[in-house]
Amino acid sequence: MKLIIQIPCLNESGTLAVAVNALPRQVPGFDRVEWLVIDDGSIDDTGRIATELGVDHVIRHPVNRGLATAFMTGINACLQLGADVIVNTDADNQYEADDIPLLTAPIINGEADMVIGSRPIDETEHFSWIKKKLQRLGSWAVRKASGTSVGDAPSGFRAISRETAYRLNVFNAYTYTLETIIQAGASNLRIASVPIRTNGDLRPSRLVKSIYSYVTRSLGTILRIFVIYHPAKFFIWPGSILLALGALVTARFVFTYLAHGTAGHIQSLVLATLCVMLGSLFFVVSFLADQITANRKILERIQVGVLKLRFEREAVRNAD
Repeated sequence: MKLIIQIPCLNESGTLAVAVNALPRQVPGFDRVEWLVIDDGSIDDTGRIATELGVDHVIRHPVNRGLATAFMTGINACLQLGADVIVNTDADNQYEADDIPLLTAPIINGEADMVIGSRPIDETEHFSWIKKKLQRLGSWAVRKASGTSVGDAPSGFRAISRETAYRLNVFNAYTYTLETIIQAGASNLRIASVPIRTNGDLRPSRLVKSIYSYVTRSLGTILRIFVIYHPAKFFIWPGSILLALGALVTARFVFTYLAHGTAGHIQSLVLATLCVMLGSLFFVVSFLADQITANRKILERIQVGVLKLRFEREAVRNAD
């Protein structure tokens, strides 16, 4: 069994040594533990420092492509290198590396496909009051959108089985944390949360540049991924509301027509017609989106087969 611990990096020359030096070389259940750094177009010495620190594999993007893209670059590289389990952590040493066995144990025992480290949000001193509340709210929204019981959705400290890694697709360049949970929930993958420890703050967060930006981009990500994986639910509800409103307004018009004749209330008939047309349109879009989702699932199965064929061959070649 091989475990690869990957670290997406962007200009982390000041903190990378602390994070890498804390990583384990031995984890229960694995014969081999390797480290992988994804340098996402850094303009400092991140790549060179990673090599000097003894990192087994260093991949560099020529330009900055975003955290989510760097995460997926690492996942594909880990598959190519023959990883049975992949652990993702941050370069700012936010997460306690000694807790990696807590993440990998449920996967080794066959109890989970993805394990997410749940941080002690309320006890984290460098989190402001508003950030703690937003973390809770964001995790609640992801639980509702994914149908899972994840305690800390924004946590990047997570372990992923090889089979699960084949199935991951990230469309958003901002962050992978929320999207991969919703996708895993839609794919009926088993997601577990385990409590983990955190370290002191070494630098400000790169994702949370401002509360407003973080909230709007996170909500946009959740909404977009929910539409991708649950389009019928998203479009049927407004369609049903509009059709019901159209029926009520139509009933009002008919009542007033029978009671008082044709004088007035033509606006009600126009509004009813508009509501029925829009509601019907939502239902048509829902049907078409559902058909597209069915095709996407077929394409995902094909993608998994192609990736398995490709990476299994490369893993065997690398082992030889």
